[in-house]
Amino acid sequence: MRVLMVAPGTRGDVAPMAGLGSRLQGLGYEVAIAANPAYAPVVVESGCEFRPLPGDLEGLIRQPAPGGKASSAGMLTFWRKLTEYMDDAATGTLAAAEAGADVIMPNSVAPYGYDIAEALGIPAIGAHLQPTEPSAAYPPVLMNSARSLGALGNKIIGERAAAGPAPYDAPSARIRKELGLSKQGRAVGERRRRKAHATILHGISPSVLPRPVDWHEGLVMAGYWWPVMKADWQPPADLVDFLADGPAPVFVGFGSSAHVDPGFILEATRRAGVRAVIQGAPGAGAVLGGDAIGVGSVPHEWLFPQMAAVVHHAGAGTAAAGFRAGVPAVGVPVYTDQPLWASRIAALGAGPRPIPHKKLTPERLGDAIKETVGTASYAQRASKVAAAIAREDGTVPVVDALRRLSIK
Repeated sequence: MRVLMVAPGTRGDVAPMAGLGSRLQGLGYEVAIAANPAYAPVVVESGCEFRPLPGDLEGLIRQPAPGGKASSAGMLTFWRKLTEYMDDAATGTLAAAEAGADVIMPNSVAPYGYDIAEALGIPAIGAHLQPTEPSAAYPPVLMNSARSLGALGNKIIGERAAAGPAPYDAPSARIRKELGLSKQGRAVGERRRRKAHATILHGISPSVLPRPVDWHEGLVMAGYWWPVMKADWQPPADLVDFLADGPAPVFVGFGSSAHVDPGFILEATRRAGVRAVIQGAPGAGAVLGGDAIGVGSVPHEWLFPQMAAVVHHAGAGTAAAGFRAGVPAVGVPVYTDQPLWASRIAALGAGPRPIPHKKLTPERLGDAIKETVGTASYAQRASKVAAAIAREDGTVPVVDALRRLSIK
């Protein structure tokens, strides 16, 4: 069976799919992943075929460092650029599907994947890293907030948000028209799939976010899909030396979400009295004053277990890596689903309450780090969550869903 995964977005959207694809390849499936060119190495190194989606979402959504000045571009300009990105991604998805696929697995921002699958007469199975289904259990991720509105409020606002305008509406409509499909809005298509209990697999641990009781039977909480770490990867020697030269440090990094100002971070970590590994700092690889080191891309699977705590933007993949490592965390969410994952850290007792990125100061961050490394219960709870996650296998529900397709 030829599986096409559609993963527009940043590295955090692509790496879990590449990890899942690698495992499916080992089970005899042929997996291709459509993603932006910057992530071709992530796909190829996983053993999957790369198919390009034009564009670079990271450059569009990346926020300034804490305290930095945001872009002067208005919301309308941002929406236009995001719609253009999605339109290019829709075109790329069609080309990727026409190159050969027996099933399409679109992520949560690629609803046009369903339209393309309909036109080609092949099935589509959602593969999401975020819980986008309206539910009483959580507020809609598009609110950029994890503040609960109550069970009824969460459900109602979630339904309204799902029916509201989105940057992939126009691309989906264009694709349907080009392929000769009936006119149907994106929100209408989603309601139709919801009514039919269409399968959507979620690469989320039920130990971190229990499956909501109001989900329909087609919504599956599969478990995390772990990125692949290259078999021949070796850590930088200076990082190894730094880790061995003192107590366990604290990791600080915001992934693709925001720039990092080393001076800002160092003021916070020194206030907390801890050593630091700072990801994304200019001049990565340099020792920053003796008590910190800058790093580039380092597998979280290798790095996080060696940390006393991790500070991150609470992106789905990074938050998952923190939970897996069993170390306490400080969530500094920037947008979309990040507030939800940051709130789960606190709800599970694996760290303090999150600090919104826009409210971050060296003082607040330093105090949060000091609290995190000094509170034994955070480490204990983080360890228990990691043990629960270790008993899960996110690949099994995916294989079950694919096998059901082959039987039909």
